[in-house]
Amino acid sequence: MDSDERDGPGTVPAPVIVLAVVATITYTTFLLAGPLDARIDFADGYVSELSAADQPFRYVYSAGDLVTGVLIILVALGALWRLKRRPLTTAGWVCLGMFGVFAIGDAVFPLDCAPSLDTSCALRERSGHLSFSHGFHAFTSSSVITCWMAALLLLSSAARRYGWWPALARWGRPLVLVQLAFVAGVMASMYVGQWLGVVQRGQITVLCLGVLLIAWALYTDRRDAAHGAPDVSPTREGARS
Repeated sequence: MDSDERDGPGTVPAPVIVLAVVATITYTTFLLAGPLDARIDFADGYVSELSAADQPFRYVYSAGDLVTGVLIILVALGALWRLKRRPLTTAGWVCLGMFGVFAIGDAVFPLDCAPSLDTSCALRERSGHLSFSHGFHAFTSSSVITCWMAALLLLSSAARRYGWWPALARWGRPLVLVQLAFVAGVMASMYVGQWLGVVQRGQITVLCLGVLLIAWALYTDRRDAAHGAPDVSPTREGARS
């Protein structure tokens, strides 16, 4: 590790950190399902069914996905702009930005209907007689998880390699492993036809913890710089590959 790496990755403006925290809040709109509309079963209903085109409060949940996606993209762009660039970190921030893109995709391409509520919807889903949006939603939702895992794995690997972001170095990979367990749980729940809602909500919770972990790592670098550690960022020394 050279002296430039020991100096740290640089710091991002405080609003970037705030945006990451707000994104974790806006991504938990599924918690409003109880007070707003309890028709989607907590245990067995898809989280995505809350924003299906035929649901009364769909705009609330779609807005949560849309806002989260925009905020995450801004966080990724802020990190790419202000922090030192290494292959691992650049790839990690790009993957984080793609997570934001696919979160927007979830909002733009909702399900047509809620299969767990409507038998005719479930039958049309199985026969492939629903819109492109309904089918494409499965791709955007799975891509959200995939890009999140890639981002956290790459950034935590960079943290370990360069001695940056101790919290990411310690907790990034364990969170990815927990998410992988939830992915397996989703597949098992789809096979048995039970507990899918619970497992999906667990997935989203872990995803939000990962974004908070990134926010904490960025905050601690900014805090340390405020207490006298040197702030070496691409805007002052130039980005390096």
